[in-house]
Amino acid sequence: MARGTWNIDLTHSGIHFTVRHMVISKVRGSFRKFSGAVSLDEQDPTGSSVSVQIDTASIDTGVQQRDDHLRSPDFFDVAKFPALSFQSTKVEKSSGGGLRVTGNLTIRDVTREVVLEAEQLGIGKDPWGNIKAAFEAKTTIDRRDFGLQWNQALEAGGVLVGEKVEIALEVQAVKAQSTEKAA
Repeated sequence: MARGTWNIDLTHSGIHFTVRHMVISKVRGSFRKFSGAVSLDEQDPTGSSVSVQIDTASIDTGVQQRDDHLRSPDFFDVAKFPALSFQSTKVEKSSGGGLRVTGNLTIRDVTREVVLEAEQLGIGKDPWGNIKAAFEAKTTIDRRDFGLQWNQALEAGGVLVGEKVEIALEVQAVKAQSTEKAA
């Protein structure tokens, strides 16, 4: 069986998000610090699983004042809730050769089931002999479902911060070295 543990390579991976701002535009951001592992069954991806932990204080939208507000109790409250997490519960094949990864996303100690539409992009060996696997995944959540309620009404109608958050993951993982001895 070609099953193994793959550690997420932070330097070649990204967790990105997009949310509407003032109804008319979008703000993009990412989390700079995270870790995780994929238990990958190369023969049958439906036997795989993924676990990710994200440092909420590492949020980065490119604007310090906005990032500080996102770290505050109005949003992520990083002093009280220093991490976000995702733990898969099921991996299924989807149309077009993709994967549907169902799991539990926890933000501010609120856990909700989410579904990621994912694609395994391939497996290869880098010039230093490391075996790597690459994946992309997307989902959309309603931030209010996780207690992220803060908003401000706009004079012209609508609200300052959109409720739907688009999440995009680009993951490269490195196969962990086996400590088992060959029989």
